[in-house]
Amino acid sequence: MAYDVKLPDIGEGVAEGEIVRWLVKAGESVKEDQPLVEVMTDKASVEIPAPRTGTIEAIHVEEGAMVPVGTVIISIAVAGEAPAVAAAPAAHPAPAASPAAAATAASAKVEATPAVRALAKELGVALERVRGTGTNGRIVADDVRAAAQASPEATAPASSTETRQPLRGLRRKIAEHMRKSLSTAAQFSFVAECDFTELLAHRAGIKARAEAAGIKLTPLAYMFRALPGVLAQFPLLNASLDDEAGEVVLKHEYHLGCATNTDEGLTVPILHHADRMGLAQVAREIERLSRAAREHHLTLDEMRGGTFTVTSTGAKGGLLATPILHHPQVAILGVHAITRKPAVVNEQIVIRDMGNLSLSMDHRVVDGAVGADFLYALIERLQSPGSWLTEGDLP
Repeated sequence: MAYDVKLPDIGEGVAEGEIVRWLVKAGESVKEDQPLVEVMTDKASVEIPAPRTGTIEAIHVEEGAMVPVGTVIISIAVAGEAPAVAAAPAAHPAPAASPAAAATAASAKVEATPAVRALAKELGVALERVRGTGTNGRIVADDVRAAAQASPEATAPASSTETRQPLRGLRRKIAEHMRKSLSTAAQFSFVAECDFTELLAHRAGIKARAEAAGIKLTPLAYMFRALPGVLAQFPLLNASLDDEAGEVVLKHEYHLGCATNTDEGLTVPILHHADRMGLAQVAREIERLSRAAREHHLTLDEMRGGTFTVTSTGAKGGLLATPILHHPQVAILGVHAITRKPAVVNEQIVIRDMGNLSLSMDHRVVDGAVGADFLYALIERLQSPGSWLTEGDLP
């Protein structure tokens, strides 16, 4: 019998989700708790597990579709069971098809959604020649892709001069958040140079201890360790702006976002209570969260509650960039490449390890002078880590 699985209530006020990627196909056997589908919400990318062991009878929603919580998305054939519905709260019923959509479906020669028809057109696949594996013979995206692979020449029409890719999943959320951030906040950036020579020397001095403890100690760990103390001096930087209430919300906890590059785009896991961590703990947490982000294993709790964000462009980061605020936060710090270059120290030209830091702020909350004072206070700490780190910070 068929067991219908609904899009579950993922919590945190999430009312709908985008079907990013199906991890199973019609006719495939699945085990209980096996991931069925990757779903993107406003909060995070999550995998929905199978509630039963059985065989995939039908996939009801195409990749790229936005569906309300409670929508039946897939059916699993379970031997020996009566028809049932997966126990997930149905927060909203599935929307009814519009009259225009119904007319389109009625006049179509084959059963397929507009998204599948667009995919077929893109890949040069004739739908009337495709055998559908969906409900009642409906053609689904996997059917079109299979047909295209069977006839490679169909994927490259002679007149095609471009390829279109759907903006979906994390990329769509990034686009939405960046657009909202830029259209809401009065953003500006302040850039300053930092001498990382002493910091790198300090790291070299404890490198053996860190490696023995299995810790990957990076300059970014020093950055996250230094930030809470400086944010405490400049509370306007550890804040958000409530646009509806017209209030600046000063945060008394230090939950630092670590922007992490993944194969699907930038994700921002949070180091909660960073002020309670020593250097070694910070380094471990950065590595753990970054790995979880790349492997798509972050939990909702690990992605919410941030008060300030750091984004690192890495060794190939160039001179500087101007990060976009992680709305509704009012500040974000960009960390750029550290390179050896000539610098003037005590009236002498010497080789130092130099790098730029760029601080983007919401001018509605933070004035330029405050932002500059904050950044220079942070740089002062980074340039002399031995003066404030304690034995408890070390591995």
